[in-house]
Parts: sequence; C-alpha cells; structure tokens
Amino acid sequence: MGKSGNKSSLKAALLSHQARVDKKEKAAKAAKAAEHKSKLGSAKSKGKSKVNQHSPATIPFSPEDTILLVGEGNFSFAHALVVTPPTVLEFLPAKNVTATAYDSEEQCYGKYPECRDIVAALRDKGAELLFSVDATKLEKCSALKGRRFDRIVWNFPHAGKGIADQDRNILSNQLLILGFLRSASSFLIEGPLPSGHKSRKQKANADGDDDNEEDAMDQETASPRGRTRLRGTVLITLRNVPPYTLWDVPKLAKNPPPPTGTGTQRNPKYIQLRSFQFIRSAWKGYEHRMTKGERLGGEGTTGQGGEDRSWEFCLKDMD
Repeated sequence: MGKSGNKSSLKAALLSHQARVDKKEKAAKAAKAAEHKSKLGSAKSKGKSKVNQHSPATIPFSPEDTILLVGEGNFSFAHALVVTPPTVLEFLPAKNVTATAYDSEEQCYGKYPECRDIVAALRDKGAELLFSVDATKLEKCSALKGRRFDRIVWNFPHAGKGIADQDRNILSNQLLILGFLRSASSFLIEGPLPSGHKSRKQKANADGDDDNEEDAMDQETASPRGRTRLRGTVLITLRNVPPYTLWDVPKLAKNPPPPTGTGTQRNPKYIQLRSFQFIRSAWKGYEHRMTKGERLGGEGTTGQGGEDRSWEFCLKDMD
C-alpha cells in the first residue's frame, strides 16, 4: 500500500477508534466541563493563587540526562535549559542537549527575529542544534541515527494547518501526535520502568475512561529516575483547555488505533507516568511561539484560561 493509502487507512482507523467511544458526545461534554471548571477556577483563584505561587515547579530532568527537544521554534526553551537553567540543572552539560526545529535555519530566522541571537548563544555553549527535522520522522535525520535519549520533549505541538472545521483540526493534530509518538519510540533509552510509576488513584482507575491529571509519582517534585539508568520518557506539553484537551493525548499514547493493513507500522503503546503543571516562569527567557511565527506576533487567542500541562510517558512492554 502506498503512502497515501496508509495515511487514508490511518485516518479511517482513528476515526473509527474515536467513534467507538462516541467522540462527539464526549467532546461536547469535555468542553462543557472544562468551561465550567475554568469558571470555577477563576472564582477560586484568589484562594489558590497564594498556594500556587509557593508551589515548586516540576523540573522533569536531571543533570545526567540526554535530552532531545523537537519542534523548538525559536529555541527559547533550549536556551532556558542550557544557558539560563534552573538551579537543579546548573551542571547539565550543554552537549547533552540536542534541539531540533522543523524549519530550516533561515526560515527560523525569518519567522522569529530573536532566534539568531538565541542560536548563537546555544552554539557558543556547545549544544547541538539541528534544522529541517520532522518530529514525526526522526528516523530520517542522519544526525540522530543510532542514538537514544533519556528525555524526548515536544512543547506545544501543533499541526499549524489553520483548519477551520474543529473535527478536522482535532484529527490533523491527533495524527501529528501519533506520528511523533511512533517515531520517538525508536530513540528512547531502553531500561527498567521507573519504580512506583502508578499512583494509588491511577491503579484504582486503571480500567476506567477518565485520565488522572494528578502527578502519577504521588509528588510532583519526585524524580522518576533512580541510580539505575531507567527507561527513557516522552514529554508533551499543551494548554489544558479546549481545543487541546479534545486531542486526548493521554489516550492516544496509551490506546492508539490498531494497525491498518499489512504494510502499516504498529503504533507503540505508552504508559503515563505522571502529569504536572508546566510553569513557564521556571524557564528563564522561555517564550512560546506559534507555528506560523511572527505573522501573528507569536500570540493568539486560542486556549486562553486554564493552565499549561505536561504529560510524561514511557514505552509499555510489548504484549
């Protein structure tokens, strides 16, 4: 089957997969619940803000980690990780960080005027920067061939297709996430599972449909790594409000659609280790930029309210 056939089959499988759980009804309920939650959150913000201000940010890396950042845009997160890191990462070697962008180097400079200085600072520190890298086809990047990482990170992925129809827009981004999870699986360090990777609440809900948004490590500041080099993990960060919640990233990772025919690669299954609030202020100088670049000033109105949230997954053992 050709590439177009595989893509069509994958789309059909995904749509069928969503239909089985009555996607439209669930999406409507999720949007309504999220809206209600957002209103409640605003009403309670005065009481909670003091607590949140003093809550430590979760730093999901250790100084020994090898880290692959994909879809970096203007490379400001890489800069925050390497040049102005949080205190706990001040001894992270710059050579341990490989940061990639989908655009060519010149395209990055054109989209994001600040990118040139950021790239120069990262190179001066010794970080590895790669351009024209498709996060859904990492295997096609010769510089990554044969390598494995402790952490593979994609902050705020987006297909950037500007599709007005919400269902088609959701589908295009789900296909993007599935492609990334499939490609990243070959670049993760192999090793034992992190101990205590499921909280008591998760174990109780293991067969349910609801995803636990609390930290699966019981404490957000707990490190999922021990003295042994553990299985590598994937981290995906998104706004935790519609339309992004409708992508259903945890379920795509844990229960991807089945293969569609003989030439189709199987989607790997992941285990959710934890989710935690992504606090932008913990990453000095980090600025989220939209896929389309400065044509929209790097800002937009989609996904206002709520919080940024990261989900961390590792590969599930083969059945």
